[in-house]
Amino acid sequence: MTQTAIILKLSSTTLTQLNKATSFNLTPKEAIQLQKELREQVRLTPLAQPPTLVGGCDVSMNRFAKEGFAGFVTLSYPGLELLDHAVVEEQIPFPYIPGLLSFREIPMLLKAWEQLNTKPDVLLVDGIGIAHPRRLGIASHLGLVLNLPAIGCAKSVLTGVYEEPGNEPGQYSYLKNKHSGEVIGAAVRTKRNVKPMFISPGHLITLEESIQLVLSCIRKHRLPEPTRFAHNTVNDYRILSHK
Repeated sequence: MTQTAIILKLSSTTLTQLNKATSFNLTPKEAIQLQKELREQVRLTPLAQPPTLVGGCDVSMNRFAKEGFAGFVTLSYPGLELLDHAVVEEQIPFPYIPGLLSFREIPMLLKAWEQLNTKPDVLLVDGIGIAHPRRLGIASHLGLVLNLPAIGCAKSVLTGVYEEPGNEPGQYSYLKNKHSGEVIGAAVRTKRNVKPMFISPGHLITLEESIQLVLSCIRKHRLPEPTRFAHNTVNDYRILSHK
């Protein structure tokens, strides 16, 4: 096989994977099967270079609503100054089913991503990465779709067990599969005397890098600034749009 033929074959494979990752018009059964296929494409590799821009994303909706709000923010790094944001209101394309959050939220997030002029180097997602029953939470799925390093920053655990980390900021314990002992994330104490954040790598970043980057984005609050800014930005837009 010639070098050109190899490149064309690789490009075709990459395009097929991308098409699959952006398939959202599915039944719940089809969505679960797709998660099992896409998890094989997740790569937990070190960052290619230190980030200078970090992003956050969030979605706001009522469980049984027909429309929702999705948005991104881009902050400088390490300064964490807000540089750009984009928020959209869109039809919710998928029912609420635990474990299939990405099929409900990513189509809306992609509309907001199109409007974001300053794209981040790394994305912090309000949700989970590989700490998912099928190892494909929204941070992993979105990282695959955008081909971008992504970190899951969850406020609660979907799957896995952990020991309570120390009470000092920066202390953490590993989140593990209950049966196999596989490390799938970490319970990270971001502030003293508050519940830990549950951090799991999504795509194109390691767990240790994810932990350290999240901790470097903590200021006065439990949440890292990118997801906190995203949450506030989306909810402010939601309130203003319905006045």
